[in-house]
Amino acid sequence: MTTAKFAALGITGALVLTLGYLNLRSEETLAVPAGARAGALEMSPCTYDTEAGSAAADCGTLVVPENRRDRGSDLIALPVIRIRAAGGQPAEPIFRLNGGPGATNLEFPQASRLTGKHDVVLVGYRGVDGSRKLDCPEVTAALRRSADLAGDESLRRTTEAFAGCAKRLTSDGIDLTGYSIAQRVDDLEAARTALGYQRINLISTSAGTRTAMVYSWRHPASLHRSAMIAANPPGHFLWDPRITDQQFTQYAELCARDTTCASRTGDLAATIRDEAGDIPGRWGVLPIKESNVRIAGMFGMFHSTGAAAPLNAPTTVDAWLAAKEGDAAGMWAMSVLADLTIPTSFVWGEFASFGMIDAPAAQRYYAAGGDPGSTLGNAATDALWGGADGFHKVWPDSPDNAEYQTLRRSDVETLVISGTVDFTTPAELSTGELMPSLAKGRQVKLAGVGHSADFWGNQQDAGTRLLTGFFDSGEVDESGYRAQAVDFEVGFATMPRMARILAGAAVGGALLALLLLAWMAFRVRRRGGFGPRAGVWLRFLTPLPLGIGGWLLAVLLMWTVWPRLFVGDAVLAVPSIALAVGLGTWLAWTRPDRPRRLGLVAALAGAFLGAALGFGAATDLASLLTTIAGAAATANLALLALHRRAPHHHPIP
Repeated sequence: MTTAKFAALGITGALVLTLGYLNLRSEETLAVPAGARAGALEMSPCTYDTEAGSAAADCGTLVVPENRRDRGSDLIALPVIRIRAAGGQPAEPIFRLNGGPGATNLEFPQASRLTGKHDVVLVGYRGVDGSRKLDCPEVTAALRRSADLAGDESLRRTTEAFAGCAKRLTSDGIDLTGYSIAQRVDDLEAARTALGYQRINLISTSAGTRTAMVYSWRHPASLHRSAMIAANPPGHFLWDPRITDQQFTQYAELCARDTTCASRTGDLAATIRDEAGDIPGRWGVLPIKESNVRIAGMFGMFHSTGAAAPLNAPTTVDAWLAAKEGDAAGMWAMSVLADLTIPTSFVWGEFASFGMIDAPAAQRYYAAGGDPGSTLGNAATDALWGGADGFHKVWPDSPDNAEYQTLRRSDVETLVISGTVDFTTPAELSTGELMPSLAKGRQVKLAGVGHSADFWGNQQDAGTRLLTGFFDSGEVDESGYRAQAVDFEVGFATMPRMARILAGAAVGGALLALLLLAWMAFRVRRRGGFGPRAGVWLRFLTPLPLGIGGWLLAVLLMWTVWPRLFVGDAVLAVPSIALAVGLGTWLAWTRPDRPRRLGLVAALAGAFLGAALGFGAATDLASLLTTIAGAAATANLALLALHRRAPHHHPIP
């Protein structure tokens, strides 16, 4: 056997082994330890990555009932991480509560800002981080195949997907009524008890502040102090369109004081209203989804700085202004970003279970007519709730929710940190609703700051001083803060430019693949094929550019004629990658002494089989790489098998 053939077999073997590993690997799943009882917590030393580096920690598994109202309830396991205080004799620990809902509670690189005198404890959220995860692939699929995320048909299909997910999870033995905020709070309380802490501090953000509120009502004696960043009072898991319009007016005032922004519009709020009322249907041949733009326009205004790139207020405002100036590229970019990000933004089952606490508020909102004619309309609220007949009509509600749907008095010492330009948790809601219920509460309003990522990403020393002073002594020191400037000068990363880069990359990648195939075909026609060594190298090097290029060509066609199909869908990815990789592998293999037609059939059949297998080896866009690997591996295997059966004995790689 020739060296080239050994190389070919080695390449193919490596691809097959890689694909097999990816396809057969199973993610580590948290499990209830054998013989464990509710409340049990096993911890062992570990490390935790923070923005200041690796920190000493303890990691373990907490066992809790799935539904504390049911004495016969199954047990579930939750991960617990304690990042140890840097100093000796630490004060009360700080339990962190992330937002979402439907997001993990285990990612907190900023923990290092708080560990000078305190342990920082992360308790995994039930339904997201634990042994039972409320995944709803039905909902993700419905959103990904949407003609327009908040269109009537899409809302109906998404609601049907929530209903189907609830039915499936229930048939799998999961008690969805156990995944309430109250039971999450009791998980935290169980962790506090098991860790031996008498009292704890809480630091919560966004939707996590609702958990902090319920904690203060259920277990006030367990709490020392509570800091809420971007607080969300009961009834506000949907946006008040009147407040949203007021915030656009506030941004218009900021724009008027900014030379760059003021030179482009005399009234920013009026410009955005006009453009949102007449969103173009296309950018060139590429369709723009109207409600997607409205949704991205809302989410983009959450953060006043680049802390949440690429969608933030300056880039979003720039896209609206560019549309006013006749450039719709930014509208298309926002439409595509909504399609790419919204479907996988949350663990949808936990999102629904958590959100049910505000189902009565959503029903009242829609019963009153919904949006009164605001700038962005109902699109963002509709996308999350599913409209008037959304998931709140089909998802099981927990009896735990009824007593926590309105504010109660709290005597816990509480700091509420609000940004003055926070679109999703407006400061005025905390001022007018939450603060009167906090007997020992104080609100700090940070000028020019948006949602929670702005707090963590900007003026970090001032933020650390504010939090550590409060947790250490109850002092509220905001003296380190200055008004956060909103910079309307976006620079390079504008939405229109991103649109052109995205479209240009797609066209360029597709052209590269087509030119590469054309050159290989020309070489085969003029010279009969490639030599043994060249053939091996081409079969090793070309699958990636051919696979990506073939997929990009399909994406361009999809964007043009079938925009409801997700760019990472198997229907799009598998055929396009298999065809390009299969053709390239066959052309690199072809020589005068080989059966061309039979080889083409074998290469394409192998590529399609391998691509289909490889697509399931990973998730989301990472599946493209395993699809390419699978297509290349099986196409090469098919050609090697064909050679072994061929009636000749030439040294063919």
